Amino acid sequence: MGLVKKNEVYEGEVVDLTHEGHGVVKKERYPIFIPQTLVDEKIKYKVIKVKKNFAIGKLIEVQSPSQDRVEPPCVYYQQCGGCQLQHLSYEAQLEMKRKQVINLFHHKGKMTHVPIHPTVGMEHPWHYRNKSQIPVGTGRHNEVEMGFYRQRSHQIIDMEQCLIQYDDQNEMMNMVKDLLKKYHIAPYDEQQHKGLVRHLVVRKGYYTQEIMVIFVINGTKLPYQDEIVAALTQKFKNIKSIKLNFQHDRSNVVMGKTSRTIYGQEIIEDQLEQLTFEIGDLSFYQINVTQTQKLYAKALEYAKLTGRETVLDAYCGIGTIGLFMAPHAKHVYGVEVVAEAIEDAQRNAQKNHISNTTFVAGAAEDVILKWQKEGIQPDVVTVDPPRKGCDETFIQTLNQLAPQRIVYVSCNPSTQLRDIESLTDQYELKEITPVDMFPHTTHVETVALLERK
Repeated sequence: MGLVKKNEVYEGEVVDLTHEGHGVVKKERYPIFIPQTLVDEKIKYKVIKVKKNFAIGKLIEVQSPSQDRVEPPCVYYQQCGGCQLQHLSYEAQLEMKRKQVINLFHHKGKMTHVPIHPTVGMEHPWHYRNKSQIPVGTGRHNEVEMGFYRQRSHQIIDMEQCLIQYDDQNEMMNMVKDLLKKYHIAPYDEQQHKGLVRHLVVRKGYYTQEIMVIFVINGTKLPYQDEIVAALTQKFKNIKSIKLNFQHDRSNVVMGKTSRTIYGQEIIEDQLEQLTFEIGDLSFYQINVTQTQKLYAKALEYAKLTGRETVLDAYCGIGTIGLFMAPHAKHVYGVEVVAEAIEDAQRNAQKNHISNTTFVAGAAEDVILKWQKEGIQPDVVTVDPPRKGCDETFIQTLNQLAPQRIVYVSCNPSTQLRDIESLTDQYELKEITPVDMFPHTTHVETVALLERK
């Protein structure tokens, strides 16, 4: 403490990057975290927050730039919290993500013998998000604002385009903004819990190009609904579904539990390889189809299926990984706690004429033990849990079940490491491949192979 003072300006050299992509400058051993700076850069910065163990700074000037620094193409990048790495060349982003995984597994987890492969990247790392969740609000002069939040805030940056969304999602956002202004429809005010339109959600099939538009509202109906539907469907011919989603809670959860279709069909469809999937307004479906196919291909390679194996797909969602593996397996059993997702998985199996799958709703640890009593013994288990990782009881059940191989897909390598450490008595971690599902952000997805000792 006392090494730096709030509002003072200092100079220093960036020695490291945090997992959030912030540069680290050290005064003696005291770290100052500075967004939008890169390793080896000499910078001038202002301290804006001082804590006991660290400080946060704001970049004032890059005195000598890193060779990996690039000019961010997005005009909103300095304010918007959606992307964190646009100032870093794409090749360097992929290497940074690999280093994150190395730091966790080699240094923190002491698993130095485990190969961590180069991050699987995209050829064109822009316009990849097939789902947009765009907040709607009111600006200082009472005009409608739509865009994304400032970093660490709920203040909307009013924008006309986002470079990681599809072009027609951007056009739709601008058109809806104009329609809300034209018909004087009140945006939602988070502070006062008043106003109607909270979010615009747009889902689009990567291969089918089918679009679903969802108005998330704090009410029961959308004024001028017919005029809005007519305007949107006239301009965007590939809109197959328009819905109202009802979210009356005072919370940050984007969507409510109930919806009503006001135009077209209930669902849209998309493809992953040869498989067709139905996507509803609340379905979990991977955001980046190009990279999902690479991720699942790697998971399939790690599963080493010959057609004779029984596969257990835990946290199976709408069945994407399980259905991906089914043509190469004897039978796939999928389990997921969300009942609606299981209904989707069963429908998706029927739609693709896949008959060697069983999908059941329930807590994975309970359903698996029931299956075990029925004599079902998996050779391979795939898991793709939420960010918090696997349930502790599930890990114990997995140790008890003792499959030959475990393929662990993760969107949070730190909880993945924790879970894998709980399996190392019986399993050896063979290798990990990071996959870049969200270019220009700090998120990294990984797929790991564990084999029974």
